Amino acid sequence: MSMECFMVLSTPAQKIGITVLCCFFGILCIFENSLVLYLIFSSIKIRRKPSYVFISSLALADLLASINFVGSFVKFHVFKVTDSKNIFLLKLGAVNTSFTASLGSLLLMALDRYVCICKPSEYKIIITKKKALVALAVLWMTTMVIAFLPLVGWNCCTLNSNCSELFPFVDDKYLSGWISLVMILLVCIVCAYMHVLWKAHKHTAYMEKHQTQAVQQNAKMRLDVTLAKTLAIVLTVLMVCWSPLLALMTYSVFVNLNNRIKKVFAFCSTLCLVNSMVNPIVYALRSRELRSSLRNACSWCRKKLKIPGSSQEVDSTQKLSTIGTVCEDAGCSTDWPQLKSEL
Repeated sequence: MSMECFMVLSTPAQKIGITVLCCFFGILCIFENSLVLYLIFSSIKIRRKPSYVFISSLALADLLASINFVGSFVKFHVFKVTDSKNIFLLKLGAVNTSFTASLGSLLLMALDRYVCICKPSEYKIIITKKKALVALAVLWMTTMVIAFLPLVGWNCCTLNSNCSELFPFVDDKYLSGWISLVMILLVCIVCAYMHVLWKAHKHTAYMEKHQTQAVQQNAKMRLDVTLAKTLAIVLTVLMVCWSPLLALMTYSVFVNLNNRIKKVFAFCSTLCLVNSMVNPIVYALRSRELRSSLRNACSWCRKKLKIPGSSQEVDSTQKLSTIGTVCEDAGCSTDWPQLKSEL
């Protein structure tokens, strides 16, 4: 099959639509993840914490994914620029590495929250910055090896095997393996967060038996309701962004696709960018410390621009940031003060 068979966008409206979606989501994704990386690495206290090491890995993966995906996707489908087999597989490997590392980072973050909730007193022993860096190094090396397997020989041209109808030069068996890997990561993420929610619900039931009514309501709000909302956001984002892609990829392994389905897949591919754009909001900017750091940065900019009232805002924000940091340094999270006693 020639490369032109995969260029399914035929009308100017389709090309403009893909270009607008990629540029819009891509620019937002680059801005948000760059901001998260800046906020983390500009603060010594924040970047020392393992949780933010995982968040920085997620932000880096999403940043690289947006850059690699937008450039390669628009160049191929809109401008119809073709590369040699090795160059194409190199670009495809870079995109796969980024998106797979993003999901892997989400899994490590889910495990980090699981340890924090289930074993809060042992959190700082089990989860250290050194262990977090080692885990991320293993994650990135593994994803790179898997992503670049087609480049080093596991492709349908070298093996003379069945080629994927969605990706040039990609072997159907390799695509099936990659789909299985992504599904395993998603299932593990869901299971980890569901277990966290179950532990929180168990903690709430304990509080109802041993604490006053006011504390009961407060604990119930913080644990059951807040965690349920966060979990709903996490699962909704993952399922909405990845389910259509995985379903179409799986369908393509068993059935011959027509151009209409290939066009649907091309537009659904932009959902990966949506996921990378939403991740900083769900996992990073919901953090009190990062929001405080963002307010500090904004207040500093206003002060440099000599906007009235900015100096007082900087002082008050720094005080709030200090208080929040001191509270969170007392344990893995200030929202789980009583959890260990009944577990």
